[in-house]
Amino acid sequence: MKETKLKDKNINQSWGGRFSSETSDLVKQFTASVDFDQRLAEKDIECSLAHTSMLQKIGVLTSDERELIQKSLQEIATSINQGSFEWSEDLEDVHMNIEAALTAKIGDVGKKLHTGRSRNDQISTDVRLWLMDQIDEISSIILGVQKNIVELAVAEHDTIMPGFTHLQVAQPITFGHHMLAWNQMFKRDYERLIDCRKRVDCNPLGSAALAGTGFDIDRLHTSNLLGFSKVSENSLDAVSDRDFVIEFCAFASTCMMHLSRMSEELIIWASSQFNFINLSDAFCTGSSIMPQKKNPDIPELIRGKTGRVFGQLMSLLTLMKGQPLAYNRDNQEDKEPLFDSVDTLINCLMIFKEMVPNIQVNRESMLKSAKSGYSTATDLADYLVKKSVPFRDAHKIVGELVNHAIKSKCELVDIDIESMKTFCDVISDDVYDVLTVEGSVRSRSHLGGTAPKEVSRSAKHELESIKRLNAKK
Repeated sequence: MKETKLKDKNINQSWGGRFSSETSDLVKQFTASVDFDQRLAEKDIECSLAHTSMLQKIGVLTSDERELIQKSLQEIATSINQGSFEWSEDLEDVHMNIEAALTAKIGDVGKKLHTGRSRNDQISTDVRLWLMDQIDEISSIILGVQKNIVELAVAEHDTIMPGFTHLQVAQPITFGHHMLAWNQMFKRDYERLIDCRKRVDCNPLGSAALAGTGFDIDRLHTSNLLGFSKVSENSLDAVSDRDFVIEFCAFASTCMMHLSRMSEELIIWASSQFNFINLSDAFCTGSSIMPQKKNPDIPELIRGKTGRVFGQLMSLLTLMKGQPLAYNRDNQEDKEPLFDSVDTLINCLMIFKEMVPNIQVNRESMLKSAKSGYSTATDLADYLVKKSVPFRDAHKIVGELVNHAIKSKCELVDIDIESMKTFCDVISDDVYDVLTVEGSVRSRSHLGGTAPKEVSRSAKHELESIKRLNAKK
C-alpha cells in the first residue's frame, strides 16, 4: 500500500496524527457506523450544546466562542432534520460527521468542542439520552394497551368461557377475567420498564476515554442541562457499561413474550375449531389461492417478531461477556440490536393496541365450549367437601362420575339424581346448582376471582390506576 502523508484527506483527522498512511477502503467500510448511528444525531448535538456551555463556564471557551459553536450546531441540526446534511462514511460515525461539519463552518473554534471528552463517554451519553425518550414513549403505549384490554374486560365481564390447562378445558371463567390476566402481564412490564429507566438515567459525560479528564469540569452543570438525575461515579465503568442496554432488551424480550402468548391465544380463538372470536378484517389478510380464508397474520407476525427481539438480547449478552475494561470497539455493535428491539417492540405494541378494541367476542361459542369437557367437576368436588367428604375421597368420587358421564356420552349436569347417589349418598337435588357454569363462576367472588361482580370491580380499579399513571406523565 502506498504511504501517504498526514495531510492526505483520506486520513481521519480525529486520530490521524499517529498515522502516516491512509486507511484501507475496506477497513473504512468495515468500521463505519454512521449509516445506523446517525439516528442519534439529535442527542449528539444536544450533548454537545451542554458540553459547550460547561466549557465556557470553566473558562475553556469564551462567551463568543460558545455562542458561535452553539449557533452552528443548531444550524447543523436543522440541516439534518431537513435531510440536506451529507453523511460521510470516511468519518466513521455520527460524532465525527457533526464535528467535521462544525469545523468546516467555523474553523479552529470548532476543534475546541472535543476538549475534556472522548467519543467513549459521548456515545454512552447519546444512547442513554435517546433510550430515555424511547422508554417514555413505550411506557405511554403500554398504558394505552392496558386501557383497551381493561375496557374489553369491562364489556365482557360476565361472558363465560372455558379456562384451560394443558389446552384442555379445565374450569369455567369469564372472558373479562382472562383479559384482566393479560392486563397483569402488561402491568408488570410497565413496572419493569420504569425501573429500568432509573438505571438509564445516569450521566457518563465527563468520564472521557476511561480515566476522566485533567480539566476542572463541572459534571453537575452538564447533567442538569441534559436532564439527568444523577452522574456516574466511576469513569472506567461509565464508558464501558452497557448493562442498561441489556436490561432494556431483557424488558423488551419479556414484553414481546407476553405479546406472543396473547397472539397465540388470539390465533387459536379465531380458528374455526374454536370460533371464540372474530378478528377485524383490518387486522387479517386473505389467501392467494383459497378464497374463503381469513388469516390472523398480524398476531402471527407479532409471534414471529418475538424471536427477533430474543435474538437481539442474546447478541448483546454475547457482545459483552468477554470484554475487559474499559471501552472496546466491540461496543459499536450494541446499537443495531438496541435500535431494532425498540422499533420492533413499538410497532408490535402499537398494532396490538389498535387490534384489541376490534375483537368481536362470540359469546355463544364460548359458553357452549365452557359447558363441555366437564368443566364443573372441581365445583362438584368442592360441593362434596362442604358436605364433610374428605377432599381426596371427593376427588375420587367425582372422577368416577366423570368416567360414568363419558361412557354415557353426557355432561355431569345431565346425570339424574338417583344415579349420582349411587356414587355418593350425600348428594342431593341442590347439586345441580353447582354443576352449571353460571353457578361456578358466580361462586368465585373472592378477591381476584372470576365472578362477574369481582371482574367488574377489578377492571374499574385497574382503569383508575391507569388513569393516575397517565396523569403523572
